[in-house]
Amino acid sequence: MADTDPLTVGVVRESRPGERRVALVPKLIERLVKRGLRVIVEPGAGAQAHLSDDVFEAAGAKLGEAWDADAVLKVAPPTPDEVARLKPGTLLIGFLNPRSDPDGLAALEKAGLIAFAVESIPRISRAQAMDALSSQSSVAGYKAVLLAAERLTRFFPMLTTAAGTVPPAKVLVLGAGVAGLQALATAKRLGAQTTGYDVRPEVGEQVRSIGAKFLDLGIEASGEGGYARELTDDERAEQQRRLTEAITRFDVVITTALVPGRKAPTLVTADAVRGMPAGSVVVDLAGESGGNCELTKPGEEVVEYDVTICSPLNLAAEMPAHASELYARNITELLELLVDGEGKLALDFSDEIVAGACVAGRERSAE
Repeated sequence: MADTDPLTVGVVRESRPGERRVALVPKLIERLVKRGLRVIVEPGAGAQAHLSDDVFEAAGAKLGEAWDADAVLKVAPPTPDEVARLKPGTLLIGFLNPRSDPDGLAALEKAGLIAFAVESIPRISRAQAMDALSSQSSVAGYKAVLLAAERLTRFFPMLTTAAGTVPPAKVLVLGAGVAGLQALATAKRLGAQTTGYDVRPEVGEQVRSIGAKFLDLGIEASGEGGYARELTDDERAEQQRRLTEAITRFDVVITTALVPGRKAPTLVTADAVRGMPAGSVVVDLAGESGGNCELTKPGEEVVEYDVTICSPLNLAAEMPAHASELYARNITELLELLVDGEGKLALDFSDEIVAGACVAGRERSAE
């Protein structure tokens, strides 16, 4: 790319099994084209999200070899074969697992790429519109409740019939981040009795604001950036004892607890599962980090002690239409920060968002 040329943006077809999202949708392509950028879409890139090549062309994109573009947009981290298709100096944006895949980052550096990981975008007010972790977590939290409702052997809402009254299901959500709050709100809409738990007591107000109760176990672990800190051994032992007792009172438990860069904490013990009512359900959204339930098998659905334990991976990809639309908005906001008013690449590393999100090739970008 010559310094005087507008950026060409490539939207590629995802190759990861089960990945149905696409990094850019037609309505956002129109926005980028108005900024002077040229968009190239790999044929079939949006097929899994029910977006045909025709709608991309109608929005102003061209169909072609998107891997040759100046900037390549992805959802899932690139495979080694995909990295090999990218020319040195390419701007790569997507989920890149910077905390858990150092070898992958080293491969991006070796390939001479300028890589921006959406997971590394600082969690500050100015970056909220770019927060892909939150947008996709919201999708996962919603979908987790639907999964639980389908597997549960009882109704979610209270029903009053001629044959008697059926009490509502009792749902406990562990972790009151974006996914957890969305799960609580969705379960409430379906008529369940909802309770949320988090080691950060300050989120209790948020839990109660959506009509749920807050389970206070008397243990708090507020950390930096809105995440929970890792508990001490004594705190963890006491937390599990109190949680195990509480969990046995619920029909559905949805877990969302993560500690960045570490294995997910175990919150639901085998004893807790054993004590749950027969036919209950656990949906573990932390499976990709090892799981919050002691009996979780990541990516699988198992039955233990007559309780169904589901640990879906990449759950947001199961709702590709809206998940892609939300992700595309996040990506577009970030991309617009990286170009000037004429659509040319203009990386300003004095900006904390630009500096924080760039995980490879920063030195190359300054050449």
